[in-house]
Parts: sequence; structure tokens; C-alpha cells
Amino acid sequence: MALKCSLRLVAALRELVFVGLGLHDEKGISLKGLEEAKTADAIFMENYTSLMPAFSLEKFEGLVGKRVVVVSRRQLEDESGRIVLEAASRGKAVLLVPGDPLIATTHVALRLEAEKRGIKTRVVHGASIVSAVAGLCGLHNYKFGKSVTIPFQENFSETPYMVLAQNKSLGLHTLCLLDIDVEKNRFLTVREALEILLKIEAEKRLGVVSGETLAVGVARAGSSNPTIKADFVKELLNYDFGGPPYSLVFPGKLHFMEAEALITFAKAPTAVRRLLE
Repeated sequence: MALKCSLRLVAALRELVFVGLGLHDEKGISLKGLEEAKTADAIFMENYTSLMPAFSLEKFEGLVGKRVVVVSRRQLEDESGRIVLEAASRGKAVLLVPGDPLIATTHVALRLEAEKRGIKTRVVHGASIVSAVAGLCGLHNYKFGKSVTIPFQENFSETPYMVLAQNKSLGLHTLCLLDIDVEKNRFLTVREALEILLKIEAEKRLGVVSGETLAVGVARAGSSNPTIKADFVKELLNYDFGGPPYSLVFPGKLHFMEAEALITFAKAPTAVRRLLE
């Protein structure tokens, strides 16, 4: 009987908690997330899905009073998160993730694998670039269509252009996440992303993007000094957005309040008023 109770207790303690870190530094985690980390038997963090420019691992470990193990893309993807799952099979493990934990499909796969192994999973959400960008620009979140990532040139894909075309035909906004490689300290810039789209336009000629297309560049969302600039593509090509990470938005049809928000918050030219729905 004692053995059975002991086994049930061990099973009850098997848990993997996904905790969002927010967007910029170690202060972006929620109080709930901090509490989960403090009570964990093992804490892991991945930092390859997004850049948190001012995050300090040393300061974070001071906040939780525990060591944090940084895991690589190889460990979570190629090795199917074995190191994390093994820790969760012995007690409570926390995986810290930039932004919101389950925006990256990598972590959905890890959560599914944990559940298959009988490991309970929970999620503590964090600020996401998806909502942050809309808020910074003043655009209505419900008017965004499908989001897309614009990859580095060596991983060239026409998908971002086609997604933009589809959203534009529906009058919807498009959020473009720009490719990153944190391990190599490499980040696709707004200029590079625009040049890629213009190159595809020159070949496809669908009238999706040109120098006269309105776009919004966003840098360092979640920080105390983000850069948000709305203008026509020909102007944004030479705009200095400062340091990464970067995002790009192509507005669809604008509500009058959205147009005023872009003018006020993103320094858009007053000509955007002509794009009202």
C-alpha cells in the first residue's frame, strides 16, 4: 500500500510548465511565471526563437534563486526535448520561452510529447510580439490576417509575398516576423525584408508591394525605447530602426482611428488618411 501511494505521489509531481518571458528583459515575466520558476525542481530556457535584447541570465537566476539551464535548438528539436522531458519525469520542470510559450510550433510538439508520456503540462502566458506590434502601431488586432515570417535570402521563399497578397485582397493587415539567428547574432533588417519582397514583386507583378505601399517597421517591441515608423516603402528602405529584433506590418484598409494612430504613434505621413476603408 505504501509503495502504491509513493508511486501515485511521484506521478502527481511529474509536470512541465511552459512560462513566457515577455519581450525584452528579465522583468517581462509575470508574477505567476516567476512563482512557477521559484518552485521548480529544474529550470530550462531557450533563447533561439526570439531575441530578448536586455535579458540577463545572471539577474534572472538571482530573482529565482536557482540555476537555469539554457537549451539549444538541437536539444529541443533534433533531440525532441529529451533533457527537459527527463527532468519533468522526475518532478516539476519549467521551460522559459521568449514571448508567449506556444507561438513557436516547436514547443507545441514538446507539450504533446510530454502529455503522451503522462507528464502534466501547463502554460503561463507572456507578452507576445503578435499583440505587442498591433498595440504599438494602433492597428485593430481583429483586422490582422495570416502572419508570416520573411526568411533570410539563402532560405528564399515566395510564401511571404503570397500571404501578403491574400491578406491585401481581403483588406486585412499583415504581420511579418523577420528571420533571426540568435546563435550567430544575425537578424534580418526591415530594409532587407522590403528588398526581398520588391524582388519577388518584380518577378510576379501582382501589384502587391511597391515603393508607394504603406508599411510599418517596428524594432525592439517591449522595450522602453521601441522604434515604430510608418511610411511608404521607398522611404522605409533608408530609415534607421536601430538595434533588433525587427517586425514589419503591411496595413490593409484602415479605419479612421487606425490612420490617426499611425500618424500619432508611428509618425506616418498624413497621406495615409486616403487609405481609409
